[in-house]
Amino acid sequence: MNSPQLFLLLCLVIISIARIKGQYTCSPTTYAQKSTFQTNVNHLLSSLSSNSNQSDGFYNTTVTGQENNPNTTAYGMFQCLGYVTVQTCQKCVSDGSKYILQQCPNNTGATGWYRNQCWLRYSNQYFFSQTEEYPRLVYYNVNNATDTTRFMNLVGETLRGIAKEASEGGSKKFKTKTVDYDAFQTLYTMAQCTPDVSEIDCLMCLSNSISNLPICCNGKVGGVTLTPSCYLRYETYPFYPEPAPPPALPPPAPSPGSTSKEKRRISAGIIIAIAVPTVTFILLCFLCLKRRARKYASVPKQSVDISSVESLQFDLDTIRTATNDFSPDNKLGQGGFGEVYKGVLPSGQELAVKRLSSGSKQGVGEFKNEVVTMAKLQHRNLVRLLGFCLDEEEKILIYEFLPNRSLDNFLFGLENQGKLNWSTRYKIIEGITRGMLYLHEDSRLKIIHRDLKASNVLLDKDLNPKISDFGMAKIFGVDQTQASTSRVVGTFGYMAPEYAMHGHISIKSDIYSFGVLILEIISGKKNTSFYISSYAEDLLSYAWRLWREGRPLELLDPSLRDSCSKNEVIKCIHMSLLCIQENPALRPTIQSIMVMLSSHSVTLSDPQEPAFFVGRHRSDSNNPAIYENSSDQSTSKSAQWSVDKDPITDFYPR
Repeated sequence: MNSPQLFLLLCLVIISIARIKGQYTCSPTTYAQKSTFQTNVNHLLSSLSSNSNQSDGFYNTTVTGQENNPNTTAYGMFQCLGYVTVQTCQKCVSDGSKYILQQCPNNTGATGWYRNQCWLRYSNQYFFSQTEEYPRLVYYNVNNATDTTRFMNLVGETLRGIAKEASEGGSKKFKTKTVDYDAFQTLYTMAQCTPDVSEIDCLMCLSNSISNLPICCNGKVGGVTLTPSCYLRYETYPFYPEPAPPPALPPPAPSPGSTSKEKRRISAGIIIAIAVPTVTFILLCFLCLKRRARKYASVPKQSVDISSVESLQFDLDTIRTATNDFSPDNKLGQGGFGEVYKGVLPSGQELAVKRLSSGSKQGVGEFKNEVVTMAKLQHRNLVRLLGFCLDEEEKILIYEFLPNRSLDNFLFGLENQGKLNWSTRYKIIEGITRGMLYLHEDSRLKIIHRDLKASNVLLDKDLNPKISDFGMAKIFGVDQTQASTSRVVGTFGYMAPEYAMHGHISIKSDIYSFGVLILEIISGKKNTSFYISSYAEDLLSYAWRLWREGRPLELLDPSLRDSCSKNEVIKCIHMSLLCIQENPALRPTIQSIMVMLSSHSVTLSDPQEPAFFVGRHRSDSNNPAIYENSSDQSTSKSAQWSVDKDPITDFYPR
């Protein structure tokens, strides 16, 4: 058996049918009857069915049960196809919730696709925001096209186009397109991903599905590719409702010879009788809406409502028991916010318990903000929030436990220095980028982190990065690109100057912090403690000067110089310098950075001078790479900037 045949045998299930009624895949492992997991699965499927009226056709949830045992936790989701109505979606999910247990009894995981309307999934493993392309099921229409080559070329070209549009579709990630094949036949196409996956992962899933069509469906006039994360289909008949044509204008209907002044007066009177009340009604509606908008604009913003995540609340006694009453032996680290402890629940599940100190600058409002924000965000490159505790003076966050702790321990700590090779560092940069892409573009919220730095990037057992600490995060509206604030929070050395000095916040503020972080990953040096006499007083100016002098590789951590990809290192340095440019408009978006990392042929623009370090000024306008300490800075302002032990800087900009 040759490789292509083996690939098909392992990865594809091909069934030649004209229309699909339902198909299922079941995990090989099973659970015991009347077990806690079975109870949780039943509750999960009931929850999916009861939430099937979601207007966007997507819903995911988790059921842990009273035992709070990770081994019994059930994860589930449903996705309705973008062209079905809410009523059809409800019916499909309701039926699918019953059928999936009939088809996969006692299986710890299953996926079902139903009637070309929706698909459901449950598992004992966490899968939210993770792209999964297998199992991949492929179906084809038994009829053949008359001109195979021309037809498949049109199919491939059309599907590639809508795959890109679907992946860029924001929260919907759905697209259909109709094109003419010839004078008698029309091609109908559709592509969709679950909205929790990133734009890049969605495009990859759909592209891989398209690449398999010539193997299974060459010359067939219809085909469907199903995966847990994406759905692709083409047919020569309409399988989705086409947009309704605009209503036709009524034809002029005057009878021959009816041109008298009396009839013209009647027509004009009818028009006026209709138009005047209509215009008046529209104006009244406009004035009412405007008055209501002013009314609500004058109402002060309320504090974050934490009741929406009440199910995640732990009682204090449980946390005390898990951490052995916050024993020093369980302490993982400490910062300006307080301490982090390792905890273990009676079930054996390990936790990272973040206990905010009473003197922390993160108040109750910011604490609630982090809880509510993290509960809504789910991505493999974001730390997963398991729960919280708000009890009298205690403010505690409970996260998944990551054994390798934070990135700064590997970059700057003496114990772990040299343990990250170049390929691992490059993978970490890619993972952070995917996490930021989700925050900026692909989540249901647009999130500006505002405190991205090495200590807020945690590493799992495989050294995959996970962004943490969302206490300072700023939620933007879908179409919002920037805002201003009188209260600046963040960490010295990572904040963009337009944000630090003037309170201007945007996604480009995070891009600046990301650029600083990349330089630290490449060099193994911390920006705020870097100094080389008069040559450069910080890491940014050092990297810029080496770049201008044509010696960028001298920035690289010495332990990596003999075992790295020089082209990748130079590309990452180039990319970081684009991120830290002084003009925010010139900094790339996170989507552009993802393209830079994944492509070997993309051409990068020349970087301009990086933003200056706040608290220092240019000593020579003709030599922007050299800085000196500013002697005319006020003592109070310098003191506010010099606190490096506290990760949160809090002051009011000019």
